[in-house]
Amino acid sequence: MKIAVIGAGNIGGTVGERWQAAGHEVVYGLRDPSKKPGARSIDQALAGAGTVLLALPGSAVAGLVREHARDLDGKVLIDATNNFRAASFNAWAEIGPLVPKAKLYRAFNTLGWDVFANPVLDGVQADLFYAGPAEGSEAMEQLISDTGLRPIRVGDADQAATVDGLLKLWVTLAQSRGRRIAFKLISD
Repeated sequence: MKIAVIGAGNIGGTVGERWQAAGHEVVYGLRDPSKKPGARSIDQALAGAGTVLLALPGSAVAGLVREHARDLDGKVLIDATNNFRAASFNAWAEIGPLVPKAKLYRAFNTLGWDVFANPVLDGVQADLFYAGPAEGSEAMEQLISDTGLRPIRVGDADQAATVDGLLKLWVTLAQSRGRRIAFKLISD
């Protein structure tokens, strides 16, 4: 699968590396491609990619999607961003109408990058909760599995705020327990 990772910081770089190790073709798209060897401009990275991971500052998401809406529409769009200073951690209300044919998923935003780098904690595989359309979720779950996490679909796009609630919980717990914490769904 050809994946464009927009942003090559802790989240984008770590998830992108995990996907590369799993055999995916990953192209990093940056405003300044000289900051990462092999990176390209955002336009070049989006060309031919069927899946796009947004891993840039949360406050920049709406502007990026507005600027590249034509190239993003119709793709699988994974929003891993968090805007801690906004009313909502995600910009779905604003970006959804800009890319109405995109399959928008909320994932990779509720755990620290160091958990993505090594998703086994005390011998237990961490779960990654995500929201997005059921149609195409098999491919999304494969991408999550390819990072070493167990995918747990919470529901459709209307459940993005539920996923964001896990972010609040993770941040709160990380302040007292450290960053190497994750979540596990247990059921009979």
